[in-house]
Amino acid sequence: MKSNWKRNSLIYLIILVAAVVLLYQLFPTSPKPAEIGLDQAIAMSQDGEIAAITVDNEELLITTLDGRELKTAIGYLTLVELKELGLNLTGVDYNVKPSGFDWSSLLIGFIPLILFGALIFFLFRSARGANSQAMSFGRSRARLLQGSTPTVTFDDVAGVEEAKQELTEVVDFLKSREKFQKLGARIPKGILLIGPPGTGKTLLARAIAGEAGVPFFSISGSEFVEMFVGVGASRVRDLFDQAKRNTPCIIFIDEIDAVGRHRGAGLGGGHDEREQTLNQILVEMDGFDTNTSVIILAATNRPDILDPALLRPGRFDRRVILDRPDINGRTAILEVHSKGKPLADEVDLEVLAKQTAGFSGADLANLVNEAAILAARRGQKVVKMKELEESIDRVLAGPERKSRRISPKEKEISAYHEAGHALVARLLPNADPVHKISIVARGAIGGYTRLLPAEDRYLMTRSQFKDMIATLLAGQTAEELIYKETTTGAQNDIEEATKLARKMVTSYGMSQKLGPRTFGRREEMVFLGREITEQRDYSEKVAQEIDEEVYSIIQHAQDKAKRLLTKNKKRLIHITEKIIVQETIEGEDLELAFTEPLSVKPKAKETPTTQPVAEPPKAKAKTAPRKTAPPQIIPKQAPASS
Repeated sequence: MKSNWKRNSLIYLIILVAAVVLLYQLFPTSPKPAEIGLDQAIAMSQDGEIAAITVDNEELLITTLDGRELKTAIGYLTLVELKELGLNLTGVDYNVKPSGFDWSSLLIGFIPLILFGALIFFLFRSARGANSQAMSFGRSRARLLQGSTPTVTFDDVAGVEEAKQELTEVVDFLKSREKFQKLGARIPKGILLIGPPGTGKTLLARAIAGEAGVPFFSISGSEFVEMFVGVGASRVRDLFDQAKRNTPCIIFIDEIDAVGRHRGAGLGGGHDEREQTLNQILVEMDGFDTNTSVIILAATNRPDILDPALLRPGRFDRRVILDRPDINGRTAILEVHSKGKPLADEVDLEVLAKQTAGFSGADLANLVNEAAILAARRGQKVVKMKELEESIDRVLAGPERKSRRISPKEKEISAYHEAGHALVARLLPNADPVHKISIVARGAIGGYTRLLPAEDRYLMTRSQFKDMIATLLAGQTAEELIYKETTTGAQNDIEEATKLARKMVTSYGMSQKLGPRTFGRREEMVFLGREITEQRDYSEKVAQEIDEEVYSIIQHAQDKAKRLLTKNKKRLIHITEKIIVQETIEGEDLELAFTEPLSVKPKAKETPTTQPVAEPPKAKAKTAPRKTAPPQIIPKQAPASS
């Protein structure tokens, strides 16, 4: 870019100089000499009016005594002939210009041609550059990483050991494919990496290229498609041509669902540009020679919307699942991301791994980075356990918002609300253990109770769901028990409890009355990638029974929470008083709140955090239970403004 700018500037400068010279020659600043006849010039010489005469080829250039410039044509007359005609040169400065080729006149004559030629050259060059850009519009925009300088290897990827083992075969094939070909084995042409966002799909693909030491073409699915018809297919052809010239190599297409969605699902029903791009990908993948060492890697978190032709054997033969890591995987990921960061001796990564159930690899990387930022902000030279544990809350709920001011009354209501969640969770046998209670505003929530699973959980029972619903409703129940009325702070709790109870009845078959059945068939618009309707496959009578069952589950859970809180009202008040004083309790203080004698008065911290108290913000909505249960945050929602 810089050299082009210099070259263009030089061309403009030459054209400008040529134009100035031409204008100077065509429009001279000095006036031209007046022409007179030869007879008049001879008469002036005889009268002594001439100061100097210069012979310039066929002209006499005359300078008079009063400074005038004159000229006269003499043709081929010589000086002798001029004297014979009466020219008097006495007292006149007489000069003769040497004759020869007039290069200046020639240059002046050619300046317009030079200027015109420079303009033609510049315009032709610009047009050729524009044409070259137009022709390169259909070229692939894939980024090529040479395998000779790997930046990521399998050592940098943790928590996905099974996936790494599956992909080790790809590395072995790229390094020594003869071993497989002797046995008649064929390496999969395409490998599809499937997993939730943040589980390391792109990182794992780069690690494969680093381990194999081969060229690595990386491109996003959205980079194929443009508004012009045929550009996507052209880029696919160019990408695969480049790959064949650099074999063995790897092509990685990130977010392949951008071009690989099910064909025929467009809103217009037409053969659009995205489908042409997908068709070209299908042709290129199936058209490889069996001996071509080009492997296609693709990543997506929406495998359900991909076209079946893309997933058939011969294209993406193998699917590698990258799920959220378990406790061992989380420990390994924390070790990878904590390399190069000074950690205090007290830091125990296994303890952090237990507190981060349900975190993805990206969440854990963000956790360690946030802890390092907090330590730097506080002027520390090492990252302590306190910063790492605080970063868990920052990742889950956002940073603290101590600048929000709420009234003492609303602060007390929030404390009773969170104490209700915590006490019921503590008393129920199938609820997750309480890890932390806080009424400090954080992110979009005004207070929260964090429940931490004792172990990674992959299956949920009906008893666990019921206790979970009772815990969700315990906050509002505590408000009603103390104040004889409820606030709008339980909106999110009620929404989540209702959603969970309905799933128990309609999806999980946990209703004793309706039995093990699912109700409602959900339809997705594949092109949009989201659920747009639910088809009712049951009668109005069954719909009424579903509503009754949902109501029964919620009512039973609320009654259970009310009984527990009523029976332990003094403990509820004791926990609330402690929360109001300390604002955040965890660890030993939390355990004492549940077990110490009720006569003990809560003591304030030495340096209490004074939460400026204001209208609590709206609660952050929770997602439905996942396969691996994350730490459960039960937020306190702000009251609705009238």
